[in-house]
Amino acid sequence: METKMDNIKVMIADDEEEFASTLSTRLKLRKFHTTTCNSGTTALSIIDEDQPDVLVLDLKMPDLDGLEVLAEVKENYPKIEVIMLTGHGSFEAGREGMELGAFDYIMKPVDLGQLVEKIIEAYQKRERT
Repeated sequence: METKMDNIKVMIADDEEEFASTLSTRLKLRKFHTTTCNSGTTALSIIDEDQPDVLVLDLKMPDLDGLEVLAEVKENYPKIEVIMLTGHGSFEAGREGMELGAFDYIMKPVDLGQLVEKIIEAYQKRERT
C-alpha cells in the first residue's frame, strides 16, 4: 500500500526543544505535517484539540513521563499510534510502553530513516483499524 507522507500528521513530544525542533524540520522536508511540544501536559492538551495520526513520544519528560502520556492517549484516543523514544539503557521502559499499547519504540540517538519507516508503518496500521 502506497502511503503519501503529506497525509500523515505527526506530533513530536520531547522536552529537549532543539532535538524536537530539528526532528520536526527533518520530517517536514519529507512532507510530513508535524507539530512539536516539550512536555507531556502540553502534548495532551494539543491532542485534545487536534489529534495527530502518529505521536513520537519521549519517555523521560519532567512533568508527565511518556508512559503516563501513552496510557492517557490510548485510553482517550486509541487510534493514535505512539512511537516511544527511549534513551540509552531504557529497553525495559520501551517494552513496558509496548505493553501499554505503543506501536514501537526507538532508541536515541534516532536514525531518521528508521523513524520514517516506523511512522509510515504506524500510519498504515492506523488506517487498517
